[in-house]
Amino acid sequence: MNKRKTVLSLIIIFAITLCLQNNLWAAGGNDIESVIKQYQRETKCESVSVVVFDNDEISYYGDSEGLYQIGSMTKAFTGLAIQKLICEGLVNEDASVSDYIEGFEAFYESKRVDITVRNLLEQKSGYTNIEKDYPSATEAMTLSEWADSISGRELSFMPGTEYAYSNVNYNLLGLIIETVSGRTYREYMETEILIPLGLKNTFVGKPDGDGIIEGTRLGYRHALEFKIPVKEASIPAGYFYSNAEDMGRWIEIWTKGNVPEDFKEALSKTGDRLKEEGDYYSGWELFADGVMGHSGGTPNYSSRIVFDEKNQTGVCVISNLNVAATTDSLCNSILDIVSGKSPNGLSGDIWTIFDKIFVLVTIIGVLIFPIILAIKKKPVLIAFDVILIPLLTLVLILFPIIFGAGMKEIAFIWAPWSLTGGLLTIAADILGATVKLFLGNKNGNHNKTGKRKTTDRHN
Repeated sequence: MNKRKTVLSLIIIFAITLCLQNNLWAAGGNDIESVIKQYQRETKCESVSVVVFDNDEISYYGDSEGLYQIGSMTKAFTGLAIQKLICEGLVNEDASVSDYIEGFEAFYESKRVDITVRNLLEQKSGYTNIEKDYPSATEAMTLSEWADSISGRELSFMPGTEYAYSNVNYNLLGLIIETVSGRTYREYMETEILIPLGLKNTFVGKPDGDGIIEGTRLGYRHALEFKIPVKEASIPAGYFYSNAEDMGRWIEIWTKGNVPEDFKEALSKTGDRLKEEGDYYSGWELFADGVMGHSGGTPNYSSRIVFDEKNQTGVCVISNLNVAATTDSLCNSILDIVSGKSPNGLSGDIWTIFDKIFVLVTIIGVLIFPIILAIKKKPVLIAFDVILIPLLTLVLILFPIIFGAGMKEIAFIWAPWSLTGGLLTIAADILGATVKLFLGNKNGNHNKTGKRKTTDRHN
């Protein structure tokens, strides 16, 4: 029993140490290249590209031409399209979503309520990112079909009263673009946004041809190639592809305002709505010191863009691994360096921490399996089950609550492969101990029965 307690204590101490370590990474130097190298060492990310904008001077680190999925940084493109339509008088941001999407309904406390376009732009609609409440589109769905599947659902709060980040909001904005323009979202974005702004390497969804840097997923301290389909009805909220060159141009657009005349009001309108730190509008968030930006994270990519219009500086980081928290801190650290500040260093990402923990869980689980098979003492086998069954149950119950998704989606799409491997080894250990207990009881009962029969014959 003491040995088992010691092993459990070591696991807990190791996990706590990892969490502390990953939240206290110090930057491995005060220059950009050193911080990028540290990022790659810690995350195991193989491909990361960085663009730095500093008063008209643009610098690239890594592959400037390789195409990455930019995740939720896409929202700013969708937001700009809506702003353009507002400036043209085709969309009223105080109008109800149902004015543009026929038959669309939403309910709060079982009463029908209106969601405005502004609510969507500000992430104050009442929708959340909890998948079981507001499911994402299937691969075959159009934006219209997906909206039909969301229509009529109960909201989490009254529209306009709270902030809750949700992809639902920007996918609905994508459908509004379609209904107002009479074109598909893809057609409108290409002809009215990307081409006029000179973003020739930015694509609505996954482009055909070469140049794509494929996404990866962590597993046992390695970045393993991981491809997932891009769903057409999810593109407006998070599935553009772009490269460092176009992201440099995107920063220039927002810091310098070098755009065609019919875009200037839309850019100005967005900036004017972001007044206080934490404000969110049209795909951008306002951070401290007047810095604007947004992050992106999909199961196999992570990205972040930040810029300071006043100081004419900006940074974008795009990578082919979902380590969003570390990618965010890398981008922020580089902006600090460009601004002449000391970088705060890199933060640990939850999936990196989980990968380290469940590598250890897998190793321990594999090592103790033959020990379980060799154990003959019933109390010891019971002790294994008493420890391992609650541990496995706790993970299976808590993770869906924490991450707002089903365990299947967490284990096979978002989390490192080591999580699945670790849980399977725990399950194997539980099965081994339980089978041993069952067989032990069966043999014990058989022996007792046999002895009684022998005694009876003797008498």
